[in-house]
Amino acid sequence: MPVSRYSVPQFNPYGDDSPVSHDEHWPAPRATAPIHAVLSLPGSKSLTNRELVLSALADAPSILRAPLHSRDSDLMVEALRSLGTTIEEVDGSGGFGPDLRITPAEELFGSTTIDCGLAGTVMRFLPPVAALALGPTTFDGDEGARRRPMATTISSLRDLGVDIGDDGRAALPFTVHGSGRIRGGSLTIDASSSSQFVSGLLLAAARFDEGLELRHHGDRLPSLPHIEMTLAAIRARGVRAVSNEPGSWSVEPGAIAGADVAIEPDLSNAAPFLAAAIVTGGSVAITGWPSSTTQVGADLAELLPLFGATVELEGDRLTVTAGDRIRGVSIDLSTGGELAPPLVALAALADEPSEITGIGHIRHHETDRLAALATEINNLGGEVTELPDGLAITPRPLHGGLWSSYADHRMATAGALIGLAVDGVLVEDIATTAKTLPQFPELWHGLLTAGA
Repeated sequence: MPVSRYSVPQFNPYGDDSPVSHDEHWPAPRATAPIHAVLSLPGSKSLTNRELVLSALADAPSILRAPLHSRDSDLMVEALRSLGTTIEEVDGSGGFGPDLRITPAEELFGSTTIDCGLAGTVMRFLPPVAALALGPTTFDGDEGARRRPMATTISSLRDLGVDIGDDGRAALPFTVHGSGRIRGGSLTIDASSSSQFVSGLLLAAARFDEGLELRHHGDRLPSLPHIEMTLAAIRARGVRAVSNEPGSWSVEPGAIAGADVAIEPDLSNAAPFLAAAIVTGGSVAITGWPSSTTQVGADLAELLPLFGATVELEGDRLTVTAGDRIRGVSIDLSTGGELAPPLVALAALADEPSEITGIGHIRHHETDRLAALATEINNLGGEVTELPDGLAITPRPLHGGLWSSYADHRMATAGALIGLAVDGVLVEDIATTAKTLPQFPELWHGLLTAGA
């Protein structure tokens, strides 16, 4: 499964044969009537990439059923293959691609280069794995990846005795000189800018000689549900992994079991589709919604009613139905910052001001999402002010124009959401949605077709 397939033109939202390329501006479809649609979504990127790492470190083969196939997950697959893991595609159990059979290597080996793209899970989850391999492994990625914070990953592994060469950059590119083992023990880090620093260490910690006693020391710890997701995945593999107290975790050394894992749909990717119901005055249902999950996207069931919608979960179908107006909100999104772009877009279309805070850490995602959201909404006639830890949104009449994506999949989908209500919005580089949802243009087109 070559990673390069996500650099090719993507599906045209209007259903004809002409491609939508990175170089073209995608005319965001305008909704002319309330949308009423039911759809399914591919697997969770967060779960897929965690399970890929655990499967590569396990003591027996694993099967991932209905995993995500996207640029981020394919980068993880290719990286693990380059370290010696065998990953094969087998008949799929879902409608979005094949299942994966993962056979761990008897011994991981380096002497390779890993392309991280813009995937934070690759650049932060795999350096500890590379340290467990024999030989040097160089990490690099897209131009934007070189601006993402990596100092905590590099310094934490050095504190554990791993030799890393970065020429003082504390950023990509860098080389992990793996010795085949990590002693482990006690470690204190500052994970204020990303919970992925914690998850990356915890995922590999059972393979450390002494396991890991990890403590966070910093002024905040964003996206705690992602750490809970990591702990739950580790425990499901037969490893003792606990949170001792807020900001402190321990993983005991031991074998990581192979497993047969069904990957849940990506609930964060559901956000723009569910928000589309509110924007258009209609209803949208997502099938396969889990009754219990560690995904932060589950918070949408509590967040969207704040905008005036009603939410109903019947079996495995979650349905969002618009209210008579879009209300302004005042919410703290510190546990689910990845939901901010579609919710900010929704707030820009509300009939009263909103303030969304607790999201200072999303300045360090694929782009500075606070600055990007403020810039793009303001360029369309809106009024968004950056706060130290969030955004203040005062709704104004919006007009068409170019919406820049900044190579950020969630910025692209936020532009598509605004385009439902505003004529003439052109989203730059819609193909960047292939990072976590290659089918986005096709699914968005289906949403509008169903609404018609």
